[in-house]
Amino acid sequence: MWAVVGLGNPGKHYSRTRHNVGFLFVRNLAKDWKVLLKKRSFRSKTCVVERGKERVLLAMPQTYMNQSGIAVKSIIKEGGVRPENVVVVYDDLDIPLGEIRVRKEGGAGNHKGVASIIEEIQTTQFPRIRIGIGSADSAEDMVDFVLSTFHKEEGPFLEQSLKLAREALDLVISGETEKAMNMYNRKRRGRQASSESALH
Repeated sequence: MWAVVGLGNPGKHYSRTRHNVGFLFVRNLAKDWKVLLKKRSFRSKTCVVERGKERVLLAMPQTYMNQSGIAVKSIIKEGGVRPENVVVVYDDLDIPLGEIRVRKEGGAGNHKGVASIIEEIQTTQFPRIRIGIGSADSAEDMVDFVLSTFHKEEGPFLEQSLKLAREALDLVISGETEKAMNMYNRKRRGRQASSESALH
């Protein structure tokens, strides 16, 4: 069994913010797979989908971002999902809007949600898909930036990020994480330049 965990903050106030792009990804995935994230389990909104030979749990933790690990620990301990089969999807300030990065394991960087997960499950060996949200103008603006909404002109680049993340997820669940890393862990210069020109 696999779990796809999108990170974010519950509540309408946060629903369209950059920091909630993990939630957005899981909601879109549920819509595409024609399922509803209505069940409350593992401190999350969840549903289980049969995808070929695989069962996939979709989850949006309701613990707030900096306690995401509580929900993920519950998915592992109570849901019986191995850490290496928990795909965590979240926002990343260091990746240009319109791009993603895939990792098989590793540290949290500056992301408090991922730091919480590592602290709770005591391993860094879980795959993650990082979705680029662009970068703030200064360190002082970082919190305000991640809690801001996407501008209208950013929409096409956000959709591109989500599309790439979906493609990468299909590869990860198929056991081809290395292939996903080779495909998506490089800068797309043309798209980055287009994104930057659209925002200035």
